[in-house]
Amino acid sequence: MTLIADLTDLLGAAHVLTGGARAAYTSDWTGKYTADPVAVVRPADTAQVAGCVRIAAGHGVAVVPISGRTGLVGGTMTQGGLMISVERLNRIRDLRPDARIAVVEAGVVLDRLHAAAEAEGLYFPLWFGARGSAMIGGVLSTNAGGSNVLRYGSTRALCLGLEVVLADGQVLNLMSELHKDNSGYDLRDLFIGAEGTLGIITAAVMKLVPRPRAYATATLAARSLPDALVLLNRLREATGGAVEAFEYMPESYMRRLAEARPDIRQPFTPRQSVNILVEIGATAPRDAQPDAAGEIPVTALLQEVLATMMEAGMVLHAEIAQSEGQRRAMWERRELAAEITFARKPAIDTDIALPLDKVETFLTRIAARLPALDPGAEDLCVAHLGDGNVHYTVFPSRDDPVLHDQVVEAVEDEVQALRGSFSAEHGVGLSKRTSMARRKDPVALAVMRSVKAALDPYNRMNPGKIIPDLQ
Repeated sequence: MTLIADLTDLLGAAHVLTGGARAAYTSDWTGKYTADPVAVVRPADTAQVAGCVRIAAGHGVAVVPISGRTGLVGGTMTQGGLMISVERLNRIRDLRPDARIAVVEAGVVLDRLHAAAEAEGLYFPLWFGARGSAMIGGVLSTNAGGSNVLRYGSTRALCLGLEVVLADGQVLNLMSELHKDNSGYDLRDLFIGAEGTLGIITAAVMKLVPRPRAYATATLAARSLPDALVLLNRLREATGGAVEAFEYMPESYMRRLAEARPDIRQPFTPRQSVNILVEIGATAPRDAQPDAAGEIPVTALLQEVLATMMEAGMVLHAEIAQSEGQRRAMWERRELAAEITFARKPAIDTDIALPLDKVETFLTRIAARLPALDPGAEDLCVAHLGDGNVHYTVFPSRDDPVLHDQVVEAVEDEVQALRGSFSAEHGVGLSKRTSMARRKDPVALAVMRSVKAALDPYNRMNPGKIIPDLQ
């Protein structure tokens, strides 16, 4: 029988998409990459995922797992492979408030888990702009970050256990609910961030945390980035580590926001050089309950620290959200970053990680190098400053692959000199394989190839991603 016939026997014709029915799955969010899969299948459970993998292996066809399709690095693209969508694996199998865990399938949309946790007075603390479409399988496969890594860590830190379908169709049950388990290698971490190159994540045990009872949110202008870091450290000390987000939006970002979205109110006139969005989440009743004057203690604490910093000249301006509507408006400015970045073409997008005190050094150095590469280029930056993750984008004066690579390599040079990473939270996929070849430790690459060969000896799991070809 043919591949399509075998898959249809397993799933039914409605869930084996061929021809034009594949259209929604054949391009990524950026529009940069296109795919031509032999088919897109939509299994309903782990057993069907395993069956699809075995059928594909029997026909010598590669498989590529897909979920919410919000990635930015081409990690789900294929030419001739079988796309396995986890969108129907969308059950929250269990949510246990006392243990503060949720057992979820890979197709659960992030927003849905947020809502389920909130109904129990809890919070799943992975938060970013694509939360309305990104799915658990995808965020685990890329080890996604977001705006509150500062307090809660990236996706890896939020996961206790996994269920994974391996390249031969076996189901690996790592669905631990334990916070401590020293029984050998931690295999779970192999699959988180592997982008489906070692297996297909079908379910996970995720941590939940207390839902903040109140937020103190402000947009402020700092005198400099070093001054902003002083503010971050003071707030973390004053709140006992309750700072959830510390986002950097420079003047160039605010200018681009005004051009692309003139309907969005700017926080300061004239625009300021260093704009910071800070948010503190208060979980203790003593910090969240209004006092006799109606003032919320966590907001009063934020005001107090900001006032001290303003007296010292380190904070120039500040506005504190007085309502949920004002808070959401502040967050909208930040969460429009992807929209306003990718609306302009051509764009050279990078996603880097730096030591917190080296962010300004990087920006100064790359600004000095860029004119020599392309005098007409413009740049744009937005950053999760609290964890050192910088999204640095260059808009070149021409769409030239050679220039593109020169810019990326210049960014890599400066990042490596500052002991940073060329990949922070978006994954590697296709777009950063060249960077992997240039910058990843050769011994680390050799170990990665060994792991890949051991788990996927025929190279059928999302081939061509992450690991560069041997030269």
